[in-house]
Amino acid sequence: MRPSARANDQMRNVTLEPGIAKHAEGSCLVKFGDTHVRCTASLEETAPPFLRGTGKGWVTAEYGMLPRATHERMRREAAQGKQSGRTQEIQRLIGRSLRAVVDLAALGERQIVIDCDVIQADGGTRTASITGGYVALAHCIEFMKKTGMVTRPALKDHVAAVSCGIWKGLPVLDLDYAEDSSAETDANFVLTGAGGLVEIQGTAEGAPFNDDELSAMLKLARKGIGELVALQKSALG
Repeated sequence: MRPSARANDQMRNVTLEPGIAKHAEGSCLVKFGDTHVRCTASLEETAPPFLRGTGKGWVTAEYGMLPRATHERMRREAAQGKQSGRTQEIQRLIGRSLRAVVDLAALGERQIVIDCDVIQADGGTRTASITGGYVALAHCIEFMKKTGMVTRPALKDHVAAVSCGIWKGLPVLDLDYAEDSSAETDANFVLTGAGGLVEIQGTAEGAPFNDDELSAMLKLARKGIGELVALQKSALG
């Protein structure tokens, strides 16, 4: 039995609470069980230099963990003077995932920055960030529509993410820390609402995984992401 007593294909309790930041153009507090992430979307009226004059906008992300998001206090990366490789890799993943469903030309020469701050970590912080980041992004684009900055559909689909793994020889959905830290295989899946694959990250921590195990994890991911997209739609009204 899994440490959480969940079925192998069962997500943790997931909630998406939009509109939690007073000043941001879009925001969402996302909870995957005991993993809690505050996502905000901030609109900037200028595009990055490499896009100026193209008529296109940009969506990017920044990610960080608060000092006591984990079991022991982590030093703020700002105090260390640089971001860790893990932080850079995760925020690039979030940005890529969200851009996959945005019509950048519809934004005009503007940039939306998605900030994902991990309040509490119990596995799956990057997948929670992508899932909640989409809600914050959608709220920001709705603000842009209301103010006349966006005049045509800017979002092409939903996007969400979930982890899967091989734990004690069995494929399981949405790993918490207890499973993630001891899984034989750990994988993250990013899919659109229509089921398109945006990104798959998979690592064998023990024995290599095979085609059948990959297929089983993808099947679980599709089930979980279907549930997450339904929650996104409900949160967005």
